[in-house]
Amino acid sequence: MCGITGAYAFNEIGRISLIHLGQATDALAYRGPDDRGTHLGHFCGLGHRRLSILDPTPDGHQPMWDDSGRYALIFNGEIYNFRALRQELEAKGFAFHSQTDTEVLLKGYVAWGEALLPRLNGFFAFSVYDQQEESLFIARDRMGIKPLLWYRDDDRFVFASEMKSLLAYGLPRELNYEALHLYLQLNYVPAPHSLLQGVHKLLPGHSMLLKGGEVSIKQWWQVPYDPHKLNPLKLSYEQQQERLRELMDLSVQRRLVADVPLGAFLSGGIDSSVITALAARHVPKLNTFSIGYRDEPFFDETQYARLVADKHQTEHTVFSLSNHDLYEHLQEVLDYLDEPFADSSAIPVYILSKRTKKIATVALSGDGADELFSGYNKHQAFWRTLHPGAAEAGVSALLPLWKVLPKSRSGTLSNKIRQFQRFGEGMRLPLKERYWRWATFATEGESLQLLSPQSRQQLSEALYSQYKAELLQYLPEKGGINDILYTDVQLVLPGDMLTKVDLMSMANGLEVRVPFLDHEVVQFAFSLPADSKINGQMKKRIVQDAFRDLLPPELYQRPKRGFEVPLLKWFRTDLRSKIENHWLQDAFIEEQGIFDVTATRALKQQLFSSNPGDAHARIWALIVFQDWWKRMM
Repeated sequence: MCGITGAYAFNEIGRISLIHLGQATDALAYRGPDDRGTHLGHFCGLGHRRLSILDPTPDGHQPMWDDSGRYALIFNGEIYNFRALRQELEAKGFAFHSQTDTEVLLKGYVAWGEALLPRLNGFFAFSVYDQQEESLFIARDRMGIKPLLWYRDDDRFVFASEMKSLLAYGLPRELNYEALHLYLQLNYVPAPHSLLQGVHKLLPGHSMLLKGGEVSIKQWWQVPYDPHKLNPLKLSYEQQQERLRELMDLSVQRRLVADVPLGAFLSGGIDSSVITALAARHVPKLNTFSIGYRDEPFFDETQYARLVADKHQTEHTVFSLSNHDLYEHLQEVLDYLDEPFADSSAIPVYILSKRTKKIATVALSGDGADELFSGYNKHQAFWRTLHPGAAEAGVSALLPLWKVLPKSRSGTLSNKIRQFQRFGEGMRLPLKERYWRWATFATEGESLQLLSPQSRQQLSEALYSQYKAELLQYLPEKGGINDILYTDVQLVLPGDMLTKVDLMSMANGLEVRVPFLDHEVVQFAFSLPADSKINGQMKKRIVQDAFRDLLPPELYQRPKRGFEVPLLKWFRTDLRSKIENHWLQDAFIEEQGIFDVTATRALKQQLFSSNPGDAHARIWALIVFQDWWKRMM
């Protein structure tokens, strides 16, 4: 687990960028606090920051060169099957000088070239510089667990694990208004786009080759899914459960290899509890970590986490947080973001990672299960639209009522009304638009209203429509639950969930591993029929049933409760002055020229009213953007 960066100059003007290699490398210091390395050639520079996980000796220093001196590798991630690959390479005559997966990756590329990629089981973003051909090869893992951003112009090509490293090369800082339109709806910027013109995110399962001044991109892997060929082996539901148990146990075992302290996040939900139960089979006295919320007892799940910890005899640590603890870390989170990212649950993930790092350097997580196996409320809503009855018809028919009643996430009844309105609106839309509506916090119209007239002039509706069509390309108009999940895996999982975990863990030098996203588990998940995952009574059905004997029964006797950071409470108290006099001050909005002052004023009025709706989530997106703008632009 590390941070990587590099620059390639096409001419003498481009070589100026190489001067900034050291600064770009140091911008990734949090990702790799244990070691620093650079290579500066005439036209190519490579930088690396290391978080030592395997063979923490100097033998793992990067950039790493092969024995011939032709190839240099920089690598962020972990290759779980590196020992098996090493045996293959040794049989081919390759000699090894370290115990690292980095050296296996380098020599695997020397042996097999791009054909190495399908052999890898792990998560990664890496680059290989071929000094003889003066070429640069870059690849990103199948699911997009590790990030990779890039930029090119007529003079240079630069890439990095984070945008702050890219910006160190002196890139132009021009806003991408189509991406801003997406951000104001989704609260994140989905790949391959970014908020800066010319800065791109390499898509999951894709690779790049830079040679002779030309950049070519290809997809080397995609989630194997054919809705017409589900359950090809005709497994019974019981056999499907057995196969899932086998695959998950293998996946967890692969992710237990480390030469540093290792543990697991344990929230008290099904997914993290499954990971903990499986890992505890192989690691005596496994370290587990939970967050408790002293001021929000409704959301506190530590008693369920404790039941799992006791059942599997883990060394359990609870980090008990107050709302003040969350609040005091808010600015730290904002300061780390080098592109606006407004999923507020990043704050507790940041604190969990920060405190876990004091005990462990690697943590296993249950992320990914919801997207693969249908675990979100929206999946239940989609199921209901596909199997409508009198209740669904009634909610849709009463949409005019839901629109006028007070709505808020902070009250049980007002939140239910908010959900009814979203469901009723979605019922009346075609599937693609329904998906988009339920994936967003603001409608397209609401997003456009927030933009100033000059911003709307900068926005190309045609290009935005192209962006949106590409993001929804895998969702057919007559799609089912598996098509919804497939789109989630392309959009929400890498854009929101994995970005959040990567940013907040790496801000604290912690590596997080996600067993549910082993590509063999993913492939199996998308071979299953939808009714193995969800029905009218149960979400994530096969996960709950397959591991029932490993988990305390109490976990099955309660509703799933996500945690929401108390943004509305903060915005109406501690942060009100800063919202009105700093981030969203009318004079600043007018001077900045990006947002419409009338629209932001109306959104603030809604926030402080008795009917806030989702205003706090939209205000948070603006705060994150404004804080980023003041620091980065």
